[in-house]
Amino acid sequence: MGAYILRRLLLVIPTLIGIMIINFALVQFVPGGPVDQAIAQLQGGGDVFEGFAGQGNDVQLDTQTTAASERYIGARGLPPEFIKELEELYGLDKPAHERFFAMMGNYMRLDFGESYFRKIEVLDLVLEKMPVSITLGLWSTLIAYIISIPLGIRKAVRDGSRFDTWTSGIIIAAYAIPGFLFAVMLLVLFAGGSYWQIFPLRGLTSDNFETLSLWGKIVDYLWHITLPVVASTISAFATLTLLTKNSFLDEIKKQYVITARAKGLSESRVLYGHVFRNAMLIVIAGFPSVFIGLFFGGSVIIETLFSLDGLGRLGFEAAVARDYPVVFGTLFMFGIIGLVAGILSDLMYVLVDPRIDFEKREG
Repeated sequence: MGAYILRRLLLVIPTLIGIMIINFALVQFVPGGPVDQAIAQLQGGGDVFEGFAGQGNDVQLDTQTTAASERYIGARGLPPEFIKELEELYGLDKPAHERFFAMMGNYMRLDFGESYFRKIEVLDLVLEKMPVSITLGLWSTLIAYIISIPLGIRKAVRDGSRFDTWTSGIIIAAYAIPGFLFAVMLLVLFAGGSYWQIFPLRGLTSDNFETLSLWGKIVDYLWHITLPVVASTISAFATLTLLTKNSFLDEIKKQYVITARAKGLSESRVLYGHVFRNAMLIVIAGFPSVFIGLFFGGSVIIETLFSLDGLGRLGFEAAVARDYPVVFGTLFMFGIIGLVAGILSDLMYVLVDPRIDFEKREG
């Protein structure tokens, strides 16, 4: 097992480099870089993309404008020396390959640079936003497991019954609904849209959170996190329920279950004393991957819609603003977390079932 873990850890390096190369190369072809954003803000144009939308064929460039200034929307009228200073400030005066190797060299030293527009270290920014995303992912994962396991077991025991049929319909419908659409529906129904204002519209805590008692803080926190967690849980809930049901069905049909019943053991003893332990292996071992999936996949949409100040919203805003240090720094850290989570999932399989040996399977 040690050799297998070592090989997986060594594979993290080329995989992570490949992820960074692909994303860095794609960014080079995306219009509206940080220089464009800075020029648009300086000239009061708001967002640089307005310049692209309003650019027509009748726009005539001054023939005496330098090549550097022609590359940027909104740069006309600004001194070429100022454009050059902006390029040097953002490190865009060097070739792409030099910038990439310099960036990866800094990352190896855990130096992720400073945000272009927030004037704060990327690592400090990520650490500041991470608790919100971890909270959302952890609550969503726990609730998904708490609901899915009992429901999946009951569906397996009553396979083919009316209960199994209508619950499967609900689960499939829930899985088919896009996460953002379900989140918007929750906002409209329960957050002061067209119907009831039961839950707050945005934020993780109220403005007077610090003045509340301990119990008041707990209630306020749960009040704010309810809708985001429900919206984030819906897809994982459906997947885990069907996975639990299928795992139980596979175990129930095995010979040892027939033998246990023949010995006169009660149905509950057979299910929870024998079947449960074996059927739950794949479900329990998948906990890290489910958490990472909710942590990454749902955080962007959910945090943006519910105005939660977490990593998902940070990444979205950084991508829109072309804040490359934040974009690539978070991508690098997320890549490491995702790859390590895959290794942890394999270790979980071995811990819950020592019969699994990945080294022999590879051989």
